[in-house]
Amino acid sequence: MKRETPIAARAAVQSLAASKIRELYNEGLGRKDILAFWVGEPDEPTPEFIRKAGIDSIAAGELFYTHNLGIPKLREALAAYISRLHRKTDPAQIAVTSAGVNALMLASQLLVDHGDHVVEVTPLWPNLQEIPKILGASVTTVPLDFAPTGWTLNMKKLLAALTPGTRVLYLNSPNNPTGWTISREEQKTILEHCRRHGIWIFADDAYERLYFGKGGVAPSFLDGMQEDDRVISTNTFSKSWLMTGWRLGWLVVPPSLVADLGKLIEYNTSCTPIFIQRAGIAAVTQGEPVIEHTRERFHRARDFLVGELRKIERVEVAVPEGTMYVFLRVKGMTDSLGFCKQLVRDHGLGLAPGSAFGPEGEGFLRWCFAADTDKLAEGVARLRSALANPKTDLPNR
Repeated sequence: MKRETPIAARAAVQSLAASKIRELYNEGLGRKDILAFWVGEPDEPTPEFIRKAGIDSIAAGELFYTHNLGIPKLREALAAYISRLHRKTDPAQIAVTSAGVNALMLASQLLVDHGDHVVEVTPLWPNLQEIPKILGASVTTVPLDFAPTGWTLNMKKLLAALTPGTRVLYLNSPNNPTGWTISREEQKTILEHCRRHGIWIFADDAYERLYFGKGGVAPSFLDGMQEDDRVISTNTFSKSWLMTGWRLGWLVVPPSLVADLGKLIEYNTSCTPIFIQRAGIAAVTQGEPVIEHTRERFHRARDFLVGELRKIERVEVAVPEGTMYVFLRVKGMTDSLGFCKQLVRDHGLGLAPGSAFGPEGEGFLRWCFAADTDKLAEGVARLRSALANPKTDLPNR
């Protein structure tokens, strides 16, 4: 008997964009000669003292369920950390999550409904672009403007998009993939506008400690907000403490949301594994030297890579203010995915296509510079060779 309706996922899920980075990654499966700069991941392992905290917890038999919002000691440690960096924060405002992306999904499930209007500043990490679509929201994008002197935000365009009735502004700063970082003055303007119209701000602060400006901490909405502002900050242990595979993050929310957030966590993951939380405590209480070492190392790598890329005739690149990425434009390139596939096949070079970060990223490539300079130099040599080869231009036609 023939089915009247096909077996299929919800329309909103079917329409999600598949990962172009994953599609590209599949091009190089099984090859050992590829210089891979396509994934946003530090190239050093998690420090030993953090690993040991997790191992000791497992050895002690801490393998059972724990509180939905996280164990008190980690929430207290995070509250002290945030209070030192930004503003006085109570442990009761913090929820521990199973990764930063889980924090973003939970915040969205908490407040975004089907048919809501949200605004995103792009180019943007693909996961963050697709999360509101999963929930059935309509998305308006406001692109950053590129010049070799730097990426900039057109405040007039952003405020025009943040119309009355808009539910949420999603803003990632320092930004993946561009490295653009919002200024305190821009934050003040946005806060005042969103306050006036009752718009939530979801601040993705994943790279706030990988900031190359004064003080090493990026401007945060937590710094300038008032107690009753509609601001949620999401964060992760992945980048600053070299813990990508641990899947540990957190949320800072208004106190009135905490009880409902706890219910959502129960129905998503129930809780974050306690041994991973023990590793998080070690990171946040003892890990400042790790952050300083990583930021200084990435700062040197950024300066080296930008300097070398600017020697290539067809390449334009701005100096990123933060993150671990350079988002470079190749003049005349109009198919970044096809171009990147050819880089993998013919030159053994793995870069992320700009189109993976939304249509505004087309014509660009993302290069993760979390690597030593010898590896970066070889990567630049392969890109230079590719651009000198007329065959490399074929996907652009």
